[in-house]
Amino acid sequence: MPQWIAAVLDSRIVSRLARVVLTFMFWSSGIAKILDWNSGIGDMTHFHLNPPVLFNVATIVVQLGGSALLIWGRWAWLGAGALAVFTVLTIPIAHDFWAMTGPRRMGEMYVAVEHISICGALVLAAIVCRKEEARL
Repeated sequence: MPQWIAAVLDSRIVSRLARVVLTFMFWSSGIAKILDWNSGIGDMTHFHLNPPVLFNVATIVVQLGGSALLIWGRWAWLGAGALAVFTVLTIPIAHDFWAMTGPRRMGEMYVAVEHISICGALVLAAIVCRKEEARL
């Protein structure tokens, strides 16, 4: 491996930036749910999550809190774990492709598969944070 690539991969700044990018889908959704509260409540109602206000608040807390912990890196395992559990739980709630037909079924299946891949990336990010802490 070229030395400059190794230096980039060993950089704490690049590591943190990668975690910001990895968690973008979570923290941007959490911010959107705060800025457009009624839309967040509408999402919870659409997926039959009652009471919708409680589920909207819980979703925001997990998305923003989990992202912050993973980006910060200190309790990355907790943030990554919370986001992974949240991500897996969205599959039967919002992406139940097995109960669908037609083109929508395939699209939702791809989303579910991507969610599983994101869980793997979250675990890898937690591993990187653990190794960074060990180097301190």
